[in-house]
Amino acid sequence: MKRLLTMFLLTATSMSAAANNQCFAGKYDAYIDASLGWYEDLTKLTTDKYPELAEVSQWFLEGRQHHFELSRAAVHYYLENDASKVATSQPVEAWLKLEQQDIKRLASRSDELGKIAKVTFDDRQSTPHEKNYDLRSAFAELLSHPKQIDTALNRYNDAIARLEEIDCN
Repeated sequence: MKRLLTMFLLTATSMSAAANNQCFAGKYDAYIDASLGWYEDLTKLTTDKYPELAEVSQWFLEGRQHHFELSRAAVHYYLENDASKVATSQPVEAWLKLEQQDIKRLASRSDELGKIAKVTFDDRQSTPHEKNYDLRSAFAELLSHPKQIDTALNRYNDAIARLEEIDCN
């Protein structure tokens, strides 16, 4: 009887952890989606105002997509395999800290996470786009005029507020 009870408790604990991990993964996905949406909006606003920056905006957006998709994949992986690497007690944007050496290590793997990490690692090692400084200046100009980014910023803030209401504990 004790074995059956112990097995039941271990199974229940395991199922609870799996449910929590699913919840955490969903919450992190919402953060990634909100962040990607923000960068998509920012690059669209930039290219609408500065059409000559369309190519560098697309380059920048692809880099952000690679970065955030690596974070998504890493959080999913670590929640299943080493939850100590995901600081779920922190605000969601601080759950994962991947330094360049972590990305390099992940990039050497042959699984899907390794392939995603390799793309991000290669992005970080590549020469910046020749108009990168112009793009950053355009971003700074847009961000210094809140009315120009109001809709996009509100959309991002609303998405973050919704995900902050998710309680996975």
